[in-house]
Amino acid sequence: MDRREVLKSVGAFTMAALASSAIADEHEHMNHEAHHHHNANPYAKLIAAASDCIEKGNLCISHCLELLGDGDKEMAACAKSVQQTLAICSALQKLASQQSSHLGELAKLAAITCKECEDECKKHADKHEECKNCMDACKACRKECEALSA
Repeated sequence: MDRREVLKSVGAFTMAALASSAIADEHEHMNHEAHHHHNANPYAKLIAAASDCIEKGNLCISHCLELLGDGDKEMAACAKSVQQTLAICSALQKLASQQSSHLGELAKLAAITCKECEDECKKHADKHEECKNCMDACKACRKECEALSA
């Protein structure tokens, strides 16, 4: 075998190896996608709504505490309501992520808590953006909870 034939053989082998590798990578990607699709959490929208409620609630509670520190006692009920909602939504997020069999009962309680927080934040929504955002997040989370517990 001369040098030219060796190079042709090495080139052909390299091309075959690359093609085989590309096919294997595509097959692995397809299996990975099928695996993720198969395990998609049916409560993804509820998890997202609870997460948003937690995020907006944390911003709202920080704002309430700042105003309370400045002597604005009007924000006390809002702060208390948001604290309760944060606790419930945190548990809701965790149970939904775990696809818990207790999720329905917690969703009923979370809908009530979110409604109370929504109503309390509504009182301040015109003056405080944090309260408006929390109110909107609570409303969205409440709707997801009601849809699940219906």
